[in-house]
Amino acid sequence: MYEIQQFDNDREVKTIDNSIFIAVGTGAASLLAGYMIRKKTSESKITSAEDEAKRIIDESRRTGETLQKEVLIEGKEQIQKMRSSAEAENKERRNELQSLEKRLINKESILDRKAENLERKDETLTKKIRKTEVKENDVEKLYQEQKEELERVAGLTGDQAKQILLDDLEKEIVHESAKIIKENEAKTKMESEKKARNIITYAIQKCSTDHVAESTVSVVALPSDEMKGRIIGREGRNIRTLETLTGVDLIIDDTPEAVILSSFDPIRREIARSALEKLIADGRIHPARIEEMVNKAKKELEAQLLEFGEQATFDANIHGVHPELIKLLGRLNFRTSYGQNVLKHSIEVAHLAGTMAAELGADVRIAKRAGLLHDIGKAVDHEIEGTHIEIGIDLCKKYKENAKVLHAIAAHHGDIEPQTIEAILVQAADAISAARPGARRETLETYIKRLEKLEEISNSFEGVDKSFAIQAGREIRIMVNSDLVNDDQIIHMSRDIVKRIEDELEYPGQIKVNVIRETRAIEYAK
Repeated sequence: MYEIQQFDNDREVKTIDNSIFIAVGTGAASLLAGYMIRKKTSESKITSAEDEAKRIIDESRRTGETLQKEVLIEGKEQIQKMRSSAEAENKERRNELQSLEKRLINKESILDRKAENLERKDETLTKKIRKTEVKENDVEKLYQEQKEELERVAGLTGDQAKQILLDDLEKEIVHESAKIIKENEAKTKMESEKKARNIITYAIQKCSTDHVAESTVSVVALPSDEMKGRIIGREGRNIRTLETLTGVDLIIDDTPEAVILSSFDPIRREIARSALEKLIADGRIHPARIEEMVNKAKKELEAQLLEFGEQATFDANIHGVHPELIKLLGRLNFRTSYGQNVLKHSIEVAHLAGTMAAELGADVRIAKRAGLLHDIGKAVDHEIEGTHIEIGIDLCKKYKENAKVLHAIAAHHGDIEPQTIEAILVQAADAISAARPGARRETLETYIKRLEKLEEISNSFEGVDKSFAIQAGREIRIMVNSDLVNDDQIIHMSRDIVKRIEDELEYPGQIKVNVIRETRAIEYAK
């Protein structure tokens, strides 16, 4: 930087010298000009011209000298100023460099001290690590000695002791889980049972239906035993004609003044009953008359089916049902399930589902409609292949029923998972209607098989001493051996038995599983 400034000063000095030379050149030019003038003027003016020239030369010389002195003085002043500025700047930079050098020296000394401290700490840490490793070896050796001493004193290996701890922990977990399950169940029951009981009770109170009163036979009263012979006819032609046209078996035995009609098809049995009553009232019994009365009874029954279906929709307060579905509903009046009239059951389900839907804020119209139509497939399940659920869905699809109604029909026996609140309510209403006392009747053989299966499932669990199916198969009481099963385990056992029953048995309503454990202390005084 200093060299650059020195170069600038030299350049300015040269500039001043050039200015002096220019001034001198200017004076020379002036002299030349005077000389030229002198030549051109006349001789008379030579003297004055020379004087003038001398004066001009002297003046030019004085002016050049003055100008030269001024330029020299100004140049020297500028050079002095530039030299002073450069020296001040150089001094400032030297000071900065000295300060920076001092800082670097200080930092270097600090880093040296830190490096020395780190080296000392590293050495100290290395020593501590070595001491720690020695102590760890001593602790490990001591641990092994104590472990061997404990195994010798306890008479158990480490794996055996670990297994004992795991067993104790497992028992504790079982106890805690059983406790949590019990608390949650109690809390859930306290909160939900009261509400559910109120809703179901309110729903049941709003509808009432008959108990089981249906069977597979009908009895027709006769005015006298003489009428039996007329019904049989010559060589049995009348009874054969009636049986052929109706598909019903006529049983004429020693029962006084009565004929029994037997058939598993209630529609045929009703046609035969109506035709036979008309023949008895008319008195004319022969094959032609029998065929005429059977046809008349069929037409009358068709009208009755429509009336029964319309009455059912009126009772359930449901509108807009297709006429063909109304006829099928009428057929359900002559269809039974476990002895329960299916049409009355469907009306009852519609009332129950609708009432519960109203209490819970669900769609009452959908719940009632699905409840009334949920067993519609049973009207023709003896004529069409498939379950009554599949048949019912196909029929309702055919006659453009709502998709929610179709879903509730499909889910009312749990074949698919219910996705709407209305489907759940129809499922619950169906179970309530079927499970109420006197609603259904089972054959003795089915009933006994279910009781035996209940006891078989219960007895298959380890620790069960005895089991008793009571309350017509709606409750199973299980006595467990108190030495093999504790109080926590009976909670898990009851849940496992319930799952087995749900998976392996088909039953109306619900079955209560009651697991009982008791401890008795028996001593004899001698």
